[in-house]
Amino acid sequence: MFTVYYVLIGIITFFIAALVLGVWLRAHRSKENAERSSRVLHFFFFAGLVAPPLLAIFYPGLTHFDALLGLPSLPFKPFFFALGIILAVPGLYFLGVTNKLLRSLGSGTNAFILTKRIVDDDIYKRTRNPMSLGFYLFALALAFASSSTFVLLAASLGLIPAHAFFLKYFEELELELRFGESYLEYKKTVSFLIPRIG
Repeated sequence: MFTVYYVLIGIITFFIAALVLGVWLRAHRSKENAERSSRVLHFFFFAGLVAPPLLAIFYPGLTHFDALLGLPSLPFKPFFFALGIILAVPGLYFLGVTNKLLRSLGSGTNAFILTKRIVDDDIYKRTRNPMSLGFYLFALALAFASSSTFVLLAASLGLIPAHAFFLKYFEELELELRFGESYLEYKKTVSFLIPRIG
């Protein structure tokens, strides 16, 4: 049960951190404060949204949560397993390609080494948040592949909404303060999450 609490507390803690730092940044608008608070919030991201699910993979294992909690597993296990594999492929692609683009075009990474310029090429021409989309798809892929009702609920009702809130409430302001008009122009022309086709 420890891992169940760890997963839930991690999601709640990250959401609260995004809310508090978003409020603070609105009251203390500067590029320096945006950079500082972004690094702090990325720590909460890894501690709250990445570390607990990684631990859960090994203990108790994603397929064991439902039994621990007395929940029924997802029905049609072969179907959901196949769906999980199908979602994992684009999820891993987005995670991989965005890390490469942030390093090569933004001179940064996805967390503590902040990008020095707006990355608006390749997949970033179609969506402003392809890394987040990859993260969401992979989280859902794990839930479906494990046929776990708990993992699916934690991902779809906790992890993904908490992270999407962070993007809208904190990160958009942080990027505006760091990059100014160039980010605002980029934001006007590129969709938030779902890639534009064509």
